Amino acid sequence: MDTDPELHRRRASSFGSQAAAYAEFRPDYPVAAVRWALEPVADRGDPHVLDLAAGTGKLTAALVAEGLRATAVEPDPAMRAELRRTLPDVPALEGTAERIPLPDGSVDAVLAGQAFHWFDPERAMPEIARVLRPGGVVAGLWNQGDHEVNWIAGLDQITRGEACFADLSDEVELPAHEEYEPVRRHRFPNRMRYTRDSLTAMVATHSRVLLLPEDERAQLLARVLGYLAARPETQRTEFEVPLVTLVDRAVLRG
Repeated sequence: MDTDPELHRRRASSFGSQAAAYAEFRPDYPVAAVRWALEPVADRGDPHVLDLAAGTGKLTAALVAEGLRATAVEPDPAMRAELRRTLPDVPALEGTAERIPLPDGSVDAVLAGQAFHWFDPERAMPEIARVLRPGGVVAGLWNQGDHEVNWIAGLDQITRGEACFADLSDEVELPAHEEYEPVRRHRFPNRMRYTRDSLTAMVATHSRVLLLPEDERAQLLARVLGYLAARPETQRTEFEVPLVTLVDRAVLRG
């Protein structure tokens, strides 16, 4: 994690300029992962789910596809506009994890996709507890490369941890908090189809890449494209990329 607060802030706010590319190229979330995250409230008749720091709505779309009543909260106006363009029927509100624009006890679950590591946990966890109904669930979901696959591990070496192919297991987690039951974690396979160009474009949407000087960013992306052009696994026009989705969840006490 970033030790420089200013760098952390710049990374967290870097995505808006690439909202359309983020929506197009970032991986989706597997149905099994979403269902496991919501398992503690699955028996509720019409659960209301908040997608917190929803970005362009990658996770929101999965909730809608499951027939769930969803609300999105996102601080960046460009990301929020992209979400509204693709999911016009979902309420998309301006707000943050530390200041959620919803009433007390108004949602059954709070999910955050690829976002919990940007939050201030000392402020966010009590604020999430405030909007949850008793026995509600909070969950963080993260997509990363499957490092048991040789060419994915090699791609990580090329990007030097600049993108989602870095192993996030020790870097991202749902923080423990006294208002919640102990955190549980599960991993789900998540296979996505890319071309060499679209996978390189996906790498380009990551915050560490976005903040690189233009010449360094171009050099990094050229290395990625060259690596993909040389690997036997990526010779077809479209190929499968093996990812893993990490899910942490905790149930609100009481």
